Amino acid sequence: MKSAVLQTRATPERHTAENLAEGLRSATESWGILEKVTACVYDNESNVTLANNEYLDWDSSPCYAHTLQLAINDGFKLKAIHHIVAGASRLVSHFHHSRVATQALCQKRVDQTLPVHRLIQYCRTRWNSIYDMFDRLLEQRWAVAAVLSDRSVTTLSDARTLDLADDSWIVMEEMLPVLRSLKCATTALCGESGVSSSMIYPVTATLLTKHLPVAPGESKKVAEYKRTVSVSLKRRLKPDKVESAKNVPFIASFLDPRHKHLKFANDALRDAVKARVKELLSALGADTRPEITEDSSSSSESARGSSAGESESARGSSARGSAARGSAATKRPRYDNKSAMLTLFGEEYHAEEPVTPEMELSHYCDEKCIAPHLDPLDWWRVNETKYGRLAQLARSYLCVPATSVPSERVFSAAGLILNRLRSRLHPDHVDQLIFLNKNN
Repeated sequence: MKSAVLQTRATPERHTAENLAEGLRSATESWGILEKVTACVYDNESNVTLANNEYLDWDSSPCYAHTLQLAINDGFKLKAIHHIVAGASRLVSHFHHSRVATQALCQKRVDQTLPVHRLIQYCRTRWNSIYDMFDRLLEQRWAVAAVLSDRSVTTLSDARTLDLADDSWIVMEEMLPVLRSLKCATTALCGESGVSSSMIYPVTATLLTKHLPVAPGESKKVAEYKRTVSVSLKRRLKPDKVESAKNVPFIASFLDPRHKHLKFANDALRDAVKARVKELLSALGADTRPEITEDSSSSSESARGSSAGESESARGSSARGSAARGSAATKRPRYDNKSAMLTLFGEEYHAEEPVTPEMELSHYCDEKCIAPHLDPLDWWRVNETKYGRLAQLARSYLCVPATSVPSERVFSAAGLILNRLRSRLHPDHVDQLIFLNKNN
């Protein structure tokens, strides 16, 4: 699967829903793809949400990474967890701003044979950075404690302010596995070259059933954090609601041979998704499969070519025979096995009966799911002629990304191109440079 950047545009006007919708519509019309857009993936800002849901005709899907991050942040808003995050951030900031403390930490790290890693600071705009900060602090914990207890480096008042209580270290250690699973979920769905939208609800179900349930013996703070994130995820994604069946990720999951049985959904939701896919299949019209396969087509062409060749041969032989014997007799055509079978049975013998959308859908559901690590696009390449209508839907829905991270990467590229030394670049030139940079 490939992704491309078609257009970037300066928007000096107000970023209202109407203006954003007009910009998206204008861009798709200029590239001639307005009727080919399956869905638009966007962040959860109210203006772009309103633009897609009220002013544009295509389906829309919120960025899963942004949605997951909002749920994670809901957990960090808990007073007890927020206090620990603030204390850890203050401790890391001290080492980043104090040259003496940094040098002492390097020496203590060597004395304790710890990995030579720099402490990582939490950044509000950087997803999963709290996990990275906790992970690095726990790795360097005893070197940090040694520096804070060294009065030649850290004063007593600073040590009392910076040092974290044992309970905070325990909570950080208990939170690390759940934060790691949340980070993996974000990372796995942010790619541009693979199928990702079909993974949204399977990944969400795995988080809710395997990684976020409260474990026995867990501290109250971590348990409350897990419950808060779980409630927020359910509220934002509605994984158990029947009305979610029309969402692009659910349809993509059904069209993904790894998840088509929708084991992560309840019976009512599975039936609703199948009904929605049936509607889409009916809207496609006639069967899109080729009536004869490539092999049968080539055999037919070979048979017709063979027959034509024999006729030419017969005519040539007849002419030579007339010249030699003065006779007008012609040589009878010879039939090889292929042309004989074609003549005997006729082309309509191997023609398949028309397949209705219901039959195609039933046959597809009866097949087993493939392993999660296999590429669904490879499966569809093999089975495209078998499920013509479904293959057409799969091409439309499996290409929808799960996140808007690719667009965020375009902003990063634009920041490198349009800097203070090139601040007078015309917007059209910026658009052309980004196009060349991202599509090279």
